[in-house]
Amino acid sequence: MSSNPRPSLFLAPSVNTTTVVTTTTTTTTYAPIPLPPIPAPSSPKDPKLYPLFNATLPRSLREFPLVFPGGSRATFRDDEPGEQEMQEEESVVEGKGWRMVKRDESEARKEVGLAEAIERYGRKRSYSNENMMEGIETIPGLVTNTPPRKKAKSHPPPINTMNSAAPPSPLPSPHGSPPPESIWPSAPPSGHSSPQPQAQAPLQPDLSLTTLLALPSLLSHFSNLPPPLQSHVLLTFLRHSPLSVLRTLHSVLTPTLARDFLTLLPPELVSLILSFLPFPDLARASRVSKSWRAIIDSDPVLWRDLLKSTRIWFGHDSETAFSDAIMARRRRQGLPTPNSLPLPHPYKILCKSRHLTRTRWVTNQEPKRLTFPAHGRSVVTCLIFSHGRIISASDDHSIHVYSPVTGTLIRSLDGHDGGVWALAATKNTLVSGSTDRTVRIWDLETGRCTHVFGGHTSTVRCLAIVKPEMIDFVNEDGVPVREKWPKRPLIVTGSRDHSLRVWTLPRPGDEEYRCYGADDTEVDPSEEDVDDNPYHKLHLEGHDHAVRALAARGRTLVSGSYDCTVRIWDIITGDCKWVLVGHTQKVYSVVLDINRNLACSGSMDGTVRVWNLNTGTSQHVLAGHTSLVGLLGLSPSYLVSAAADSTLRVWDPDTGELRHALAAHSGAITCFQHDEFKVLSGSDGTLKMWDIRDGTQVRDLLTGIVGVWQVVFEGRWCVAASNRMDSTVLDVWDFGDDEDQGWEGEPPGGLYDEESDYDDEEDDLDRAQAEVDMMDLEGMPSDAEFADADQDQDLGVTDDDDPDGRSAAWRGLSTDVEESTTTRASSSRELSAGHYRNRASIRTRSQRVPVPTPPQAGPSEPQLRMLPAVEETPTRPRTRNVGHRRRWQP
Repeated sequence: MSSNPRPSLFLAPSVNTTTVVTTTTTTTTYAPIPLPPIPAPSSPKDPKLYPLFNATLPRSLREFPLVFPGGSRATFRDDEPGEQEMQEEESVVEGKGWRMVKRDESEARKEVGLAEAIERYGRKRSYSNENMMEGIETIPGLVTNTPPRKKAKSHPPPINTMNSAAPPSPLPSPHGSPPPESIWPSAPPSGHSSPQPQAQAPLQPDLSLTTLLALPSLLSHFSNLPPPLQSHVLLTFLRHSPLSVLRTLHSVLTPTLARDFLTLLPPELVSLILSFLPFPDLARASRVSKSWRAIIDSDPVLWRDLLKSTRIWFGHDSETAFSDAIMARRRRQGLPTPNSLPLPHPYKILCKSRHLTRTRWVTNQEPKRLTFPAHGRSVVTCLIFSHGRIISASDDHSIHVYSPVTGTLIRSLDGHDGGVWALAATKNTLVSGSTDRTVRIWDLETGRCTHVFGGHTSTVRCLAIVKPEMIDFVNEDGVPVREKWPKRPLIVTGSRDHSLRVWTLPRPGDEEYRCYGADDTEVDPSEEDVDDNPYHKLHLEGHDHAVRALAARGRTLVSGSYDCTVRIWDIITGDCKWVLVGHTQKVYSVVLDINRNLACSGSMDGTVRVWNLNTGTSQHVLAGHTSLVGLLGLSPSYLVSAAADSTLRVWDPDTGELRHALAAHSGAITCFQHDEFKVLSGSDGTLKMWDIRDGTQVRDLLTGIVGVWQVVFEGRWCVAASNRMDSTVLDVWDFGDDEDQGWEGEPPGGLYDEESDYDDEEDDLDRAQAEVDMMDLEGMPSDAEFADADQDQDLGVTDDDDPDGRSAAWRGLSTDVEESTTTRASSSRELSAGHYRNRASIRTRSQRVPVPTPPQAGPSEPQLRMLPAVEETPTRPRTRNVGHRRRWQP
């Protein structure tokens, strides 16, 4: 088939029936009649000016039947290039015991050309009547063997199917044109009948054939007309066309002349136009075509503006953190795959997720619910929802991992010899702290305890995993810079032994480490020499009482203690940057906002304080609670405090203004969690949901129970641990529908678990750290100097201490209030990721580092009470003989 196929006319086979004694039927198949092709343009056609030139015509206009005078039938066919080859490559049709043979596999059919058919027809007529051939024009190249006629007559001009140099003009001549003559008469002239049966002429040309033959000439005339006259001629034709023809033309013109404005306009205008559409309309528009989906899904400005217009843009880098987490996940999964549709921008996923979070939790009155027992009758001290797993810890020494879909106990992590009071998870790694004074690292895939860290001499009450992230800080030269800190993931633990410790988080595959006495219940793990632990980095001392709460991000660590102070540490150097004085009683909770550079603390004195980390001063004192403020939560727009006075209060963290007071519980708030839409709080046998924006109560999720230990939610999932009929149960709610695919939850604090915390430069960093350690060893004090200093400072007693004067003031508070029902697992919910090792073990004592103190408080500022003697506190650290120990290394 040529590259430019010519349109052809396919004659239907002619059937001649001759009856003598028997009936003989002869079927003649004709070869296609090539029609003159449309001449190629002298210059290429501009697709913008001639949009229909290369348009594909519908099948009904490329192949249709024609009926000529005399009943002859034909099919006009104008195939597209390559279409005929596709038809010839059709698969073989076959069945059991039979097979349809292709044409080329059977005996070749003999096709008769038009010239040969006319010649045969002429021979038959010449035998029946000598005047039969009159009026039949000759075919060029046709050689006949018939004898010459006696009376030769002039022949009319032959039909030439090729495009001649001067084709007959289709336009009417000034003097009129004679009517077309019959070229192949279907019957002999009158008066000359033949008794023999007459053969049917293969074709009787009419106006249809004449038009097809003259179409190139007609097109040439039309192309030379001026555009106004072309429009007039076409409109005249259309005015005289029936409705069926107009509909066919409409089906061709409409898609060809349509313009996709989204693909033609500049991106800025596209974003502006689409910004007027609500979210449901945008979702429908993205299903119009692949190009629309790619434009709509990948436009960050569009989705950012939609987030802002619908009041679900929270700011404070929460959207950036979500976007970075989605992109990190795609890189890890190798998305997008080649030849696939573009993936939506993370802002679209965020917009959908927040829209579902705002609506489904309110409109879904009957969410899917699953209830199953857990931990027997013990108290659930910590609860985490991480990577589709429910992780719960209890004072029965156990840690359980459940499936939120089926409630099946996936794994039970056993190893602690005391109650577990602190948890933190990242990917497949879990860190736990216990009253047995150890910190354990677990592999959640296998359930195996890979590391056991000793060193604390009392209960490990709080911990956090600190992930590397980009932060703004002032370097040693006083220049503000933006860098990623810490360089590797860290673990920070706070204990009732008055101190905090910083550890390197081991990564999967690192060498396992088990402290002294980890597998022997007869040995005290607090006797562990942390210098032997390659994962130990810093020992932060300075608090004079139990460390009750901590929060850490980047290089900043905030710790709250029963000594009524809040301390700000640099977890890279171990320096105590600020000692924040203002609370008059024990500090039970702290939160950190590195974007605002603020820290908040809640105390038994009933106040919440907002601290400025740049100046170390109290920026706001939030008063209103009448009892212990044991729980704090911070989101981009709201600071929420929960107290033992049965109320929750919602504050503006920037101005300190009270937004709402949530008062419907009748007992102390034992647990709560909030986001930008709602607050879930547990107390007095009920679990309530509040609208954080207007302070109204939405619904009760749990009623008629003894107490609620913990509650946590993320995205479509909500998990609560409660006590019923002297047994502990877990309730799981799924607020999503089957169609709510792609609903991504935002973890508390915006701490995502998608970024990789290790890079190819790890070995270089380890070598660089080793060099720094060797340099620091040159300036270390001797063992004798260290031992002399430890004798006075291990107990935190100086010459200025007055134990007798302090004991009376602290007599009412010396009894430690056990944190069973007022405990919040927020410290265990800080999701982080990554692991690394550092061979240097550093102990930093705040007494040897000058601690900057905040400006003196005004007359209205409460002063710090006198501290009791260490011997009188129930959480005093154990005194150990340090003379026999190896000295610390940086």
